[in-house]
Parts: sequence; C-alpha cells; structure tokens
Amino acid sequence: MASNTSGLSINNDVIARMAEMATLETDGVVAMDNRPISLHNILGKKGGTKSVLVSTEHGIIDIELYIKVNDSAKVSDIAERVQTGVKEKLQGMTGSAVTKVNVVVTDVELSDEGADA
Repeated sequence: MASNTSGLSINNDVIARMAEMATLETDGVVAMDNRPISLHNILGKKGGTKSVLVSTEHGIIDIELYIKVNDSAKVSDIAERVQTGVKEKLQGMTGSAVTKVNVVVTDVELSDEGADA
C-alpha cells in the first residue's frame, strides 16, 4: 500500500485501477493486455490487475503496464503519452511520488482499412 503525505494508505489494487483508467484514456491505446505470470509476482508484495503491476515502497509508486496499441500511430509516442498521463493522474489523485511508469506494448492491432485491398 502507498502512503501519501497526508498519511492516507491506498491499496495497490486501487492504484492499479487508476493507472488502467488513465492508460485507456490515451489515444492510440486499444486495450490493456495480460501481464506474464511469474512466481516472483505471485509471491512478492506487488499487487495490481492482470494488466498493471504496482510496486509501492515508502510512499513511492512504480507502475508497469501491458497494453495493445493500434497500428496507425507511432508506438514510442503512445508509450510516452501513457507514461506522462499515468504519472500525472496518479500523483494528482494519490499525492504520492510516481518514480517509474514502464510501458510494455504486447500487441499491435491492425486496422480494417487494408483488409479490402
């Protein structure tokens, strides 16, 4: 759980859900994707949804997101916008420092435009 400057504790699952919502608001993100399952994630004190890994320590938040993007945009631009958006939203909503937002693009969804050609 993360503790902000006011001493309020926020569950990692809540932080993960906030990060997921901020990610899905980003243009070019098609959907969240499942993160790989590892024994470290299962046994560790990291929490989150299947698409978001949250690590909190001493009031500092680290996030790892797994996303699918559309093929019409530059992947690096989408990832950068996701990082900025998630960091700003989480810091604003929790009052805790977000030091890392790692974005893992797991899939690129092709548009239907080329299907007819």
